[in-house]
Amino acid sequence: MNNRRHFLQSATSIIALPVLESLGFHRFASAAPTATPPKRLIFLGFGWGITETTWYPDITKPGTEYELPLGLKPLERHKADFSVVQGLWNKYSNEGHWGSTMWLTGANRYAQPGQSFHNSISADQVAAGQLGLQTRFESLQFNSSESGDMSGHGPGLSMAWDVSGKPVGGQNGPVAAFHRLFAKDTTPLSQQKAMLAQKRSVLDAVLDNAKSLQRGLGKNDNAKLDEYFEGIRDIETRLSKEEQWLEVPRPKAPIAEPQPGVNGKEEIRLIYDIMIAAMQTDSTRVMTFRQPVATLLTAMDIKVHPHDMSHYHTTLGEKLDASQRRDIAQSELLAGFFDKLKATKDADGTSLFDHIALAYGSNIRTGHELSNCPTIITGRGVGLKLGHNIVASKGTPLCNAWLTLLHQVGVQAERHGDSTGELKEILA
Repeated sequence: MNNRRHFLQSATSIIALPVLESLGFHRFASAAPTATPPKRLIFLGFGWGITETTWYPDITKPGTEYELPLGLKPLERHKADFSVVQGLWNKYSNEGHWGSTMWLTGANRYAQPGQSFHNSISADQVAAGQLGLQTRFESLQFNSSESGDMSGHGPGLSMAWDVSGKPVGGQNGPVAAFHRLFAKDTTPLSQQKAMLAQKRSVLDAVLDNAKSLQRGLGKNDNAKLDEYFEGIRDIETRLSKEEQWLEVPRPKAPIAEPQPGVNGKEEIRLIYDIMIAAMQTDSTRVMTFRQPVATLLTAMDIKVHPHDMSHYHTTLGEKLDASQRRDIAQSELLAGFFDKLKATKDADGTSLFDHIALAYGSNIRTGHELSNCPTIITGRGVGLKLGHNIVASKGTPLCNAWLTLLHQVGVQAERHGDSTGELKEILA
């Protein structure tokens, strides 16, 4: 155990640091080759689906010569730089109120005999295991301040699920997200090291006790204990990460600290800004954002309940109007995010947009319909086919798209979820 700790301590001196302006990048940039920006992976998800009749492009007009429908019109100026992908779904999904629980995993909730809920690792966490090795945060999970059944996302603490299918926590709202990235820890370094050592000591004691308990247990109890050990290993990994970055100061925030109490459109804009700041400082290369819907409606003075809105097809009228207005508002915000990604310079003078793979969508189409998941992909420089209305074969696994995005940002993975291979249709 002592040798392992010595190695972790030694690793702090050899781990590759990110290219941060606050660490003096610009002071020696002229004397050294320009750094090649890293590839990044982003997933933006929302609950309650979309307005089917006015969000999807005409399925009979695949390719580049298609017209953007009402719900996507605000994205017109970026039409050449994103693609709509139709025909994808998670075949095991059967819960019409879960917009993101299985969206990135493709899991079968009944895969474990005797259990009514099971999940597996999400695509972002697969990426985090490889892309997160050289950043302070392996991944960042952003949520809105919205909570409960109003979100339309379903169970989970964010859109992320770990290798054991357990929920990964996220930052709720812009203030928490900002502090996670940029808040300075004023605790003396010696005290921080002592606190980490104490955590490791406790962890070692717990692990020893658990191993002693393992002897003589039955098969089912051993399976439960194995899951417990997996959790211990996860804690160990996080402690190691803390050790590696303990003496590296947090970067200076390139944006102002957000004010508390914002929601709706302004909250989504602020989270988008914080995501850009995370990329500018290379704090992480993998992010998810579980977006709000209820507060978005409220901020737009729409009084229809989000669940009722998702069932607009039963009565039309104000529910249909609310659904269409929601689509337009979300597209306006997404277009603004694209604007900023294109306008923000990366380390080599290109834009952030030139080095990302980004997916935007939901596990729900509309109402309780779970096939043809609304899906937009974008990002230059990672080999994606952009500017197209792409119509995949009926029944194509959504996880084929996730596997392809993983490969395009350099993540090695043989398969993901229920994938059957790469989705060649989205490759340039």
